[in-house]
Amino acid sequence: MFKSSLLSKDEIVKKSLSDMEEHLNVREWDIRQKLALTCRILFMMGHDSGLAGQITARGAEPGTWYTQQLGLGFNEIKASNLLLVNDDLEVIEGDGMPNPANRFHSWLYNKRKDINCIIHTHPFNSSTLSMLGVPLIISHMDVCPLYDDCAFLEKWPGIPVGNEEGKIISETLGSKKTILLAHHGQLSTGENIEEACNLAILFERAAKMQLKAMSAGIIKELDECLASEARKWIARPVRHKAAFAYYCRRFMEEHADCIN
Repeated sequence: MFKSSLLSKDEIVKKSLSDMEEHLNVREWDIRQKLALTCRILFMMGHDSGLAGQITARGAEPGTWYTQQLGLGFNEIKASNLLLVNDDLEVIEGDGMPNPANRFHSWLYNKRKDINCIIHTHPFNSSTLSMLGVPLIISHMDVCPLYDDCAFLEKWPGIPVGNEEGKIISETLGSKKTILLAHHGQLSTGENIEEACNLAILFERAAKMQLKAMSAGIIKELDECLASEARKWIARPVRHKAAFAYYCRRFMEEHADCIN
């Protein structure tokens, strides 16, 4: 008999988590490199929508954050062409201008000290779902990191270039990490860039599955306890870093220039 057969599920989970911390060692990148890598990863994962969307990460000084310059697509972002801006969108480092729609990011950063990265994109499936007036439904194990962690803004406030939109979006997000914006797209946040990137990828996958499932029948809800268990199992810092590292390896051959 295998020794593991004598262990309870809780004991197996505890041992597995300990093993992950020991064995899932990944390469570390600096903030600029991780942000550029995220832009390229999301471009390859279907989050591209021309010049729409913003990806930002806190800078070292309070009230500062990195973002891409307006006029460049996600597939053109490099560590060297990112901008460092302040809450008034004034450029501190870099050349060019930030997207004026970045303004609402400052509201999220100021309201939520636990957020260090914000990803707002208009991927096809999330944007399509946003047109239906229904929230994102989490009903599959793979996307359980989003379970009970996705808000829904039911009414489109218009282009998010004013402080009004920042107030509305930040208040609706509340304490959650992601939000579906009606007639708009998805927004994912994280304590670090890796987490935000993975949640954005999972968000678009969940939206795609939901649209497919809704066309076939009625979506059944997950058991709350089991869904929460799956979220805790998958949405761990070490798992987010390992998943991010996988996406980096997957796309680096074609996008190796982004870290320069």
